[in-house]
Amino acid sequence: MVTQDLDGAVWRKSSRSGGEGNCVEVATNLPDLVAVRDTKNRDGGTFVFSQQEWTAFIAGVRRGEFDL
Repeated sequence: MVTQDLDGAVWRKSSRSGGEGNCVEVATNLPDLVAVRDTKNRDGGTFVFSQQEWTAFIAGVRRGEFDL
């Protein structure tokens, strides 16, 4: 398993997040990485994606590929 150093991560959450805390935080300032964590459980683990993986995910969201 590869461990990522996330000490310098600058976390942000969507301006569309509600007050009940049901959202995720994203750090996009890391070299070649994007990190994602649960706002309610910040110590519960972090998903780390390559910049290419994140870009592909965001493109899929914009195309509606994950709409229910």
